[in-house]
Amino acid sequence: MDVLTDNFSLYAEGFLGTVELTFFSSLLALVLGFLMAAFRVAPVASLRAFGTAWVTVLRNTPLTLLFFAVLLGLPRFGLVLPFGVFAVIALGCYTSAFICEALRAGINTVPRGQGEAARSLGMTFGQTLTTVVLPQAFRTVIPPIGSTIIALAKNSAIAGAFSVTELLGTYKTLSELGYNIIWTFVWIAVGYLIITLTISALFNVLEKRYGVAR
Repeated sequence: MDVLTDNFSLYAEGFLGTVELTFFSSLLALVLGFLMAAFRVAPVASLRAFGTAWVTVLRNTPLTLLFFAVLLGLPRFGLVLPFGVFAVIALGCYTSAFICEALRAGINTVPRGQGEAARSLGMTFGQTLTTVVLPQAFRTVIPPIGSTIIALAKNSAIAGAFSVTELLGTYKTLSELGYNIIWTFVWIAVGYLIITLTISALFNVLEKRYGVAR
């Protein structure tokens, strides 16, 4: 317990850093994921092509490489931001590709007649998607989206290698101070367990509330 009690503030700072990274990256991933899913089923060919390219590139790019591209590449184009913001961009964009595919799979479960009926009433594509299709699709994709957000929380550990405050990065300081590396990682693992179980519990509540079988 000494490694935790003696360095509680350090662990707390890393824990809160991971929570912040997960929260803001999740928001960005959900927004971009919904947008790219809309693009992928849009009647406009250019939008479908953009959505397909987004998903294909990001799903087949290692996350570490994406971190390098964002943190080292964007400043070359004059975009200078705190490393934490760059980490949110990298994590959010990467995860959005997986959320997009989960949503697209959910959209495909909605009977085609629902969209045709909405269009026959004079609704636009955007209205049909947001008021008819997506609300039904969301019910079927709550579990996979939850799993994707949990994966995002664990992927946030990569940010520590880029000078971003997060939970896994605390081991460097504690190792330099001479603490037992095994117990250092045990408490780090406990921190991640708390985060992932909290996310899992939240999505279980959402699934029970909205995941109605159709």
